[in-house]
Amino acid sequence: MELAFAGLQLLCAPFMDRLERLPADLFCGRIGAAVALAAEADAVVEATGSDVALRGAIALANWRGQDTEARALVEAGRRGVMQHGEGLWLVATDWGNAVRYNGLGRYDDALVAAERAAGDPRGLGTPMWLLADLVEAAARSGKPERAVGPLERLTEIAEANGSDWALGFLARSRALLGEGQAAERLYREAIDRLGRTFIRVAHARTLLVYGEWLRRENRRVDAREQLRAAHAMLSDIGMEVFAERARRELLATGETVRKRTVETLDNLTPQELQIAQRAAEGRTNPEIGAQLFLSPRTVEWHLRKVFGKLGISSRRQLGSALPDASPAAVLL
Repeated sequence: MELAFAGLQLLCAPFMDRLERLPADLFCGRIGAAVALAAEADAVVEATGSDVALRGAIALANWRGQDTEARALVEAGRRGVMQHGEGLWLVATDWGNAVRYNGLGRYDDALVAAERAAGDPRGLGTPMWLLADLVEAAARSGKPERAVGPLERLTEIAEANGSDWALGFLARSRALLGEGQAAERLYREAIDRLGRTFIRVAHARTLLVYGEWLRRENRRVDAREQLRAAHAMLSDIGMEVFAERARRELLATGETVRKRTVETLDNLTPQELQIAQRAAEGRTNPEIGAQLFLSPRTVEWHLRKVFGKLGISSRRQLGSALPDASPAAVLL
């Protein structure tokens, strides 16, 4: 078992630089790139027959709010995690659970998961993202007193950082705990600051919570403007459960809205997407096959399926037919 794990580490080494981009691609809204990176990392795990958890698949299931799939993947991964002592995996999983539960509106569950992740001694500090999810869960579950300590930590980090994205997170968190005109000023500050960053997810989720607040204030027309923008952005970046939350809020304002999907991602499997993206970069079938542990013939078979699904006839057309897969250029 230890030899298998060591072999996996060696095989994963060439992929680590790319895998480290997964959170950045997710937070910046490049869901196509994130799906491809997750599939690449998980392909390495599966090719070795290892029982190490499929982190990429778990991250994406949490991101998209796929509750049944996420819980099944986490449970299946626990055995390998406990054997190899990957305590940080457990912290990251609790954080991912908090995101998923917030999207589903299960705020009590989100609060428990976020508090567990924030208080775990195996964590490497507490990221602002986690603190923001903890504050949202506490505010929405009717337990604002449990957000006091996290908000103080968030304030300290944000004021020391001084960037728009850090201060935007802080403004949103304060708004969730605020009332009246003071809350509205903070929501608007958060939207303004986060709208100037590459972090589309934080911007979209702020539009959502502001729209929800406006709807509860019986300002339906104002709420619709924010919720429409949130629904469109969240759908585009693949946060389907948060997009559904925005859709339900729009229905509550009296507006009808259809569910949206990211067509390319719905049509292509993760493996097809990562093959297509490598082909678009100019890699040959043997090169792609070597990277993904597939034969050149299998790569060609997948590409024919991709062409049919995208309605194109050559590799030259892949670049314009696929989602943006450029690396994220933001410090997280």
